Amino acid sequence: MPLTETLARVDADLAAGRVPVARQRLRGLLSSFPHDLTLRRRLAEVYRLYGDAAEAGRWMYLEEDRNTDETAAFEARYGTSARRMRALAWQGPESQAVTAFAEEQLAAVRTACAEELGHPVDWDDPATYSAADEPSSGPWTVGGVLAGGGCLVAVLVFLAIFVNGLVALFG
Repeated sequence: MPLTETLARVDADLAAGRVPVARQRLRGLLSSFPHDLTLRRRLAEVYRLYGDAAEAGRWMYLEEDRNTDETAAFEARYGTSARRMRALAWQGPESQAVTAFAEEQLAAVRTACAEELGHPVDWDDPATYSAADEPSSGPWTVGGVLAGGGCLVAVLVFLAIFVNGLVALFG
């Protein structure tokens, strides 16, 4: 389906209150047209309807007139440069950006990711900035250990009840 026809459907979906459908159409368009800043802006507007500042910030990240609170929410949600690279869903070199600001932002994220990971990264090869390369979340915490232990106890209790029920049923 051509770009203009799909955008007309997005407008119709939004007018009819079908926000999730409009969001999916825009996400699909962005996978085909990753350099189109207008599509990114439209998707940010849809996420604002959801009240999702981080996703609005994600899709406005390459725009000079972006909202600082949304940008901060995006950067907090996607805490590393590698995660931001994946989230921005850019393809090709930064030079394909239509504005100097977008090109600078993309270069800054890629450079920061390369510095964090200790090797060159490329927008076209997600393996060069995969989650496996990212630093670990750190040492275990007391809360994490207690949560894991609680889950283990819950599973063991469930299994005991299940086995007891089977024995009662067939015993």
